[in-house]
Amino acid sequence: MKKIITVCLAAMLFVIPSPHTLAQNNKVSLKEKAHSLASELVASYGVSGLQYAIMDHGSIVLSDSAGVYDKATNSPVTKDTMFGIGSISKIYVTAATMMLVDSGQVDIDQPLTVYIKDFKMADERYKEITPRMLMNHSSGLYGSHYGNSMLFDDNDTQNHDELLRRLQSENLKSDPGEYSVYCNDGFQLLEILIERVSGVSYSEFLEKYISTPLNLSSTKTPLDDFDRQKLAKTYFPTMDHALPVENANIFGAGGLYSTAEELTKFADVLIGNRTDILSEQSVKSMQNHEYKKGLWVAEEANIFNYGLGWDAVRLTPFNEYGITALNKGGDTVSYHSDLTTIPEYNISIAVLSSGGASIYNSAFTNNILLEYLKDKGIIKDILPNKTFEAPVKVEMPSDLLAHSGLYGMVGETIHVEIKNGEIDLPAFIGGLVPPQQYVYTGDGQFKSKDGSAVISFEQQKNGVTYIKLSTYLNFPGVGQLLMVTYEYQKLDPNPLQEATRKAWENRNGKKYYALDEKITSMFYLSQEILTKNISVDLEYGYATGTKIMDENKAVNVVKIPIMNGRDAFDLNFYKEGHAEYLVIEGFSYISEDAVKPIYGGKSSTCTIPSNGRAVWFKIDEQSANKTMTVDIPEGGGFAVYDAKGIPVNFSIASMSNSVVLPEGGLIVFGGNAGEVFKINLSL
Repeated sequence: MKKIITVCLAAMLFVIPSPHTLAQNNKVSLKEKAHSLASELVASYGVSGLQYAIMDHGSIVLSDSAGVYDKATNSPVTKDTMFGIGSISKIYVTAATMMLVDSGQVDIDQPLTVYIKDFKMADERYKEITPRMLMNHSSGLYGSHYGNSMLFDDNDTQNHDELLRRLQSENLKSDPGEYSVYCNDGFQLLEILIERVSGVSYSEFLEKYISTPLNLSSTKTPLDDFDRQKLAKTYFPTMDHALPVENANIFGAGGLYSTAEELTKFADVLIGNRTDILSEQSVKSMQNHEYKKGLWVAEEANIFNYGLGWDAVRLTPFNEYGITALNKGGDTVSYHSDLTTIPEYNISIAVLSSGGASIYNSAFTNNILLEYLKDKGIIKDILPNKTFEAPVKVEMPSDLLAHSGLYGMVGETIHVEIKNGEIDLPAFIGGLVPPQQYVYTGDGQFKSKDGSAVISFEQQKNGVTYIKLSTYLNFPGVGQLLMVTYEYQKLDPNPLQEATRKAWENRNGKKYYALDEKITSMFYLSQEILTKNISVDLEYGYATGTKIMDENKAVNVVKIPIMNGRDAFDLNFYKEGHAEYLVIEGFSYISEDAVKPIYGGKSSTCTIPSNGRAVWFKIDEQSANKTMTVDIPEGGGFAVYDAKGIPVNFSIASMSNSVVLPEGGLIVFGGNAGEVFKINLSL
């Protein structure tokens, strides 16, 4: 969900953190310290409600919350309030798969086709993919099929039901097992594997084999029958009321709901205390250092080092104390989560929130867990946060000039020019590392103006040169995190034939709007998520991070381990009549050139075509500043965006059928095929 999370983080960056810091008075209790940090997340980091719990040797020793369950009533979050846990769901589907290993029904090193016989892809290498590769992110799958998965109060399983069909026409971005890069689709395939092998739905499997034996009454999927009022309310920055219930209908990758206390109970399974559910051998297998099997950054200290299902099996900063900690974080559109467990000491902590981001929850987790370890005498002192100084520029060896050139990540290319020992680079990690200049300081390193971010160029054994980022992220009043990643890879020039060059030149700078997303989709909260912006580098022959192949096709060439090579895509264009369309992962987008202005007269209609696609309109000066009132058919809805793409009204979320139209904006109508919207414009 990189683009989704980037959009959410961008919204949060408008909030300036306060300088409040955790009190260092040793007499302050852990409960007070935790509540102070939690309150800071609510006050300064876009969190509306937060819930957290620590389990020690099977007993809950801390369970508390901050913020509110519902802003309208100011009612508090309680220990029974449920949240979406996002990608922590991956640990559940991994554990469920390993339970089938324990029963002798699955061998994770056999081809996936043994268990999902109708799994096929256009790339013959798919036959080499194993369940292990799905769990350690090394399958080579492009990444994520998000289409029609994140829905408001809608548990449609279309995404799950169509995944195998969509994969049939797709390729791999690498050899299976070559390297690990975050991949949601792998865990969706594990969900299907579990259903095929067990003979029951994934929701039923979880209830029977995990929730019931652990007495988990609040761990559910969107298909389960439970009181939705128990879910923490969610909000969007431009709306002052709660959103409808969020359903992440990608259960294996990110669709479960739970509570902090129940997550720590499940963690007891993951650290080997419930061998009646998961064997000790499977627990240990999940903790293997899987990331070392392929391309990876050399540094051991990091918040990413993949196991089976786990984001980290050697989490920093705990490794600095000689302690092995395991971690998994998660984000949906509105919910964010973090689970950290220390098997050696039988201690687990879970943090769930509405609003914010999982990275903030992770900083909270690290801070409080270290405090708890100190209180127990497991560690003597807490190491201070790293501090930095402005870099001192030194003379740069001339051979580093060779690293200038074109670099790319998924969806983006940049021109890197190294001049006089200086490099200007864009923002990293959703803006948490701002765009800035880096200066050469020796040993092949370039440092940011405050010294907290270090850039270097690293050639891996696959022959690819990567821009490596090592940075400490500081969250005032909450904590600090170390992140080491490959951000970009160097790209080779791709000369274009004249006809190809002209075709792509005509697309440069154009926008294409999604047609196949259900109107109940949460993605309508952001026009950016529904829009593909085509940026063409004619000199090098790339478009929006993909390599141009011919007049109508460009393919992914990005092979970046860890995170920035995730969610890859190809671009395929075709024409119907005078309209050009873009297809990505089987979903169609229409060119902005084919989007017509909405009729500026008093009344008109919009009919959803027989293919069920959404209908987009521009807002020109004839209709701008008029009030649009829509008679919405059952199952239908519309969204209106201003010229900057900010939602002015999304009827599914606002429950309002009237809006003043902003000049230069867009309108999109969606619903069932043949449904008619009656539109009235008035001054």
